Amino acid sequence: MTLENNDETQIQQLINDWTSALCVKDIDRMMVETRDMIINVSGDTAFAHWVSRFTGMPKDHPAGQTWMRATVGYKRQNGRWFIAHEHVSFPLNPETSQIVLTPDI
Repeated sequence: MTLENNDETQIQQLINDWTSALCVKDIDRMMVETRDMIINVSGDTAFAHWVSRFTGMPKDHPAGQTWMRATVGYKRQNGRWFIAHEHVSFPLNPETSQIVLTPDI
């Protein structure tokens, strides 16, 4: 395993840990589905982006009606990765500023 692959594995584990922590709250069995994750590492800086949605709730529940885009910037300090910046957004209709519901991608 190369150093870069090991860095990507460590960042993937941080993302998995975050997802597990969110899911453990068991809010109406809410879970998170994640797709299309890409992790880029360069030295002590890394960025990851993906799309996700909440699952495990009734199909008509608003939280499960669309996919969210997430981008997270990481910085390695003393051998550990920390989140330096996080951004989550929803697809919006530019004419109405309303969230565009995209149940499947």
